[in-house]
Amino acid sequence: MGKVVLGVAVGVAVAACTVAALVVGRRVRSRRKWKRVVGVLKEMEESCETTVGRLKQVVDAMAVEMHAGLASEGGSKLKMLLTFVDNLPSGSEKGIFYALDLGGTNFRVLRVELGGQRSDLDPDVEQQPIPEQLMTGRSEDLFDFIASSLYQFVEKNDSVQSPITKLLGFTFSFPVKQTSVSSGVLIKWTKGFAIRDMVEKEVAGALQQALTRKGLNMRVSVLVNDTVGTLALGHYHDADTVAAVIIGTGTNACYWERTDAIIKCQGLLTTSGGMVVNMEWGNFWSSHLPRTSYDIELDAESPNPNDQGFEKMISGMYLGDIVRRVILRMSEESDVFGPVSSRLYLPFTLRYASV
Repeated sequence: MGKVVLGVAVGVAVAACTVAALVVGRRVRSRRKWKRVVGVLKEMEESCETTVGRLKQVVDAMAVEMHAGLASEGGSKLKMLLTFVDNLPSGSEKGIFYALDLGGTNFRVLRVELGGQRSDLDPDVEQQPIPEQLMTGRSEDLFDFIASSLYQFVEKNDSVQSPITKLLGFTFSFPVKQTSVSSGVLIKWTKGFAIRDMVEKEVAGALQQALTRKGLNMRVSVLVNDTVGTLALGHYHDADTVAAVIIGTGTNACYWERTDAIIKCQGLLTTSGGMVVNMEWGNFWSSHLPRTSYDIELDAESPNPNDQGFEKMISGMYLGDIVRRVILRMSEESDVFGPVSSRLYLPFTLRYASV
């Protein structure tokens, strides 16, 4: 009986040791896996490190590019585009105004009534996603789609058949060479748009033709970048506002500049002595920017390599894909997340709204 008990005890001990060895082994392997994951994150953190000194270098580099862009056309990564907006809202404006905002994966139509005295705004706004096929198809199809949506929006509030021409402000958030406050030529598409027949064509004119085809009695009275629209809104509420920044699907900035500082347009006269300059800083680049291996890969695989470098590092259009690339590397170097999902190999599977 004693031998039996001893045998059972030994068997239990062996089993316990075996289980313990398995548990310890799994923990060791698990630690190794997590160590790899932590290593990837640590590498990312170190690559993104921005000390105060490094930030000052980036600021200095941007200042140099700004001056170069103001001095001559094509002299800088920053286009420093003239907007012909030489006055900003005073807050005393009154009336009903319509606006159209196109600049990313969605577009918005807006109706607002201004009551003067820097009144509070309560705009009526509708937003619609832009079908992906329209972002790479024909310009006529895109603007017809927008005109139809605008027609339906106006119809809810006013008579679309009114003999009085309604004025429309058009916010177009892509690089445009302005020829007046209400007209401009598209330089290039960004943020996933690639409609070839629109490049170097007049933007407001394309929308105006679509409105006419739709039978909508509206005139595009102003064409601005979304940063300029943001600056105008800020100045409407606070007269000390002199600059605006957009960080959304894309990124950009604009600011109020003295006309005598815009060397490439010497002789340009404005009633205010200044003008809003659209920086188009999404195309800014400096060796001092904290560029990671994921940024390099994303840029190389994008439709526009070596273009819009700053935008690809910080804007919503690309942040989700940077996260996807980090997770993919973690999954490939360690199965801590289980088998690698095939979806992780698909660009832009992960959108910034999901991050």
